[in-house]
Amino acid sequence: MKAIWNGVVIAESDRTIVVEANHYFPPESVRREYLQPSDTHTTCPWKGVASYYHIVVGDQVNRDAAWYYPEPKPAASHIKDYVAFWHGVQVVE
Repeated sequence: MKAIWNGVVIAESDRTIVVEANHYFPPESVRREYLQPSDTHTTCPWKGVASYYHIVVGDQVNRDAAWYYPEPKPAASHIKDYVAFWHGVQVVE
């Protein structure tokens, strides 16, 4: 699987985990040079508190387009630190 935005591959892995129709990429498969930490947090009743990243490619910023669970609840422990994408990021095979 690949996560692509603005023509750039942000993440690539054959070991994504699908949760609620979202592909979560292993932390080591994500190209961190395209991520900037965000102050945004949301809460999922069963996964816990999500943290977000902005994706930056060139001078373009896609705010809060990636998220992860640094301290997930037990039911979601298998996706700890895995990164998922939305907001126009294409996730393709």
